[in-house]
Amino acid sequence: MRKLPPLRALQVFETAARQQHFSKAADELCITQSAVSHQVRVLEEYFGEQLFDRQGRKLQLTPKGQGLFIELERIFNELSDLNLKVKDTPNKQLCLAVYSSFAVKWLIPRLADFRRQYPSVKIRLEMITQDPDLSTSTADIFIAGKLNQRGYWQQLLHKERLITVCSPSFYPKWREINLNNFQQQALLVVDEGPLGLDWHKWSSAHQIPLNNEQQHVFSHIVMAIEAAIAGQGLALAPDFMVAGDIATGRLVAVNLPDVHTGFEFTFFCKQRRLSEPAIAAFSSWLKSQA
Repeated sequence: MRKLPPLRALQVFETAARQQHFSKAADELCITQSAVSHQVRVLEEYFGEQLFDRQGRKLQLTPKGQGLFIELERIFNELSDLNLKVKDTPNKQLCLAVYSSFAVKWLIPRLADFRRQYPSVKIRLEMITQDPDLSTSTADIFIAGKLNQRGYWQQLLHKERLITVCSPSFYPKWREINLNNFQQQALLVVDEGPLGLDWHKWSSAHQIPLNNEQQHVFSHIVMAIEAAIAGQGLALAPDFMVAGDIATGRLVAVNLPDVHTGFEFTFFCKQRRLSEPAIAAFSSWLKSQA
């Protein structure tokens, strides 16, 4: 008879180690944080080893804990794969965590093509406003900023380049807007929270002061783009997000310098899941679109 550690405690420990947070582990497992702490203590007492270093709210694995986590993550991943194989039910429903701006202005207009090519694969979109924790408890696949996390495969989709756009109706002589007169126009400014105001970053990048009397502030790039379409001023927008609006004449690109932000929209999935038919199909389709 095999002598095994407490299996429930192993599951709880693996989740806490992966999330690096007891409360997030509790949410994933639908138990209380105190229950997580209890199961971790059970495992530590069983092995006679400390598995976590607890420094206030900071949680770090000890060398023994790290070694145990690496093996448990592999084992639980293999069990998950085995479960699908025995049931003969490959996962054809994927949850995609994606930035709302990327989803609204780039992905959603193209999804009909994906559904036409792969009608059996269902995609559920989960909107995010900041880079998420790369975890299967969050989503199956992700489109976020460039992150480096062990065990995840990544594919660059777009490097962010901001260009100036406005509605053709905003300024009849929009072709004549340049560095000498753009400060007479209203600016549609996006407040990116800790990252600051987009037009201020543009100003710093080109050493050009902003003396525009009218500056209308928005909390989201999609709102600024829609305001530009409505003829309310000049907006900065990622070139690939407004390519469709420019092609249909809803927006025009103004002859002002662009700015490369350094942000990279990137597709992520678990390395071990890349060969799953649904994920492989979506990844291949994304590559063809980007």
